[in-house]
Amino acid sequence: MNGIPDAVFLDRDGTIMEDAHYIKSPQQVRLIPGAARAVKRINDAGVPAIVVTNQSGIGRGLFTLDDYEAVRRQFESLLAAEGAHIDASYFCPDHPRVKGPTRCRKPETKMFEDAMRDFKLAARNVAYVGDRWRDVAASRKLGGRGIMIASAMTTDDDRRQAQEDGIETAVSLAQAVEMLFGLTDSDGTA
Repeated sequence: MNGIPDAVFLDRDGTIMEDAHYIKSPQQVRLIPGAARAVKRINDAGVPAIVVTNQSGIGRGLFTLDDYEAVRRQFESLLAAEGAHIDASYFCPDHPRVKGPTRCRKPETKMFEDAMRDFKLAARNVAYVGDRWRDVAASRKLGGRGIMIASAMTTDDDRRQAQEDGIETAVSLAQAVEMLFGLTDSDGTA
């Protein structure tokens, strides 16, 4: 990918909002400091900000589709209060131990492919940002630029796999957005 991406695929939990493990209530939604400002930067550039999220709590029976939608609405409301918005959200309710193998659950690529079709995007011109290797692995399968950010949920295996795959890293969503829009180099310097 050269220049500004045509779209940015964003993981939700641990990337834009705090990951509280199986978030099922709007009262659990907390934006990560600086995340709304980073999403707004994407919006201001006229680039679609698209959430792609695994939500295995649905498949596990821990919360319902209605619970997911209530959380999504609260999440988007908190972003809107800071002048930011999400252009679309794609989610996978499956969990392999409950349903068996699935094409939609990241690191698989179906949600990304669906969004690319819906938004008429070329895979080589998109970016993927998330706090786990599975969130950015599609950059190696489909093309585009992957940047894995650090969170409390990022494991040593995630870091190792990202390094092996040559995926860039950033300390936060804000830094990843700066890297994507040419405000800093991939090493984080201005």
